[in-house]
Amino acid sequence: MKKIVQTVEVEGEGLESLLGEKVMLFCLNYIYTGLLKGVNKSCVLLEEAAIVYETGEFSSKKFKDAQSLPFPIYVQTNAIESFGKTDKS
Repeated sequence: MKKIVQTVEVEGEGLESLLGEKVMLFCLNYIYTGLLKGVNKSCVLLEEAAIVYETGEFSSKKFKDAQSLPFPIYVQTNAIESFGKTDKS
């Protein structure tokens, strides 16, 4: 049997490493994009945020249908399935 016997916490990994970057969050119900301005254990803060209703081709520089939000938005981290840096608008 193999067991993990030591856990090492690495600072600045995951969402924290993307602070200040434009990101895309694939969540349970929606896809969000915006500037990642804050991260804690329960939520992230997106400024200049939009909800992406249709991505279009991922090779495209623009989303097919992204609706800008007139305010910053907080997204619960437990709803995020995957995330990454993006340059799409």
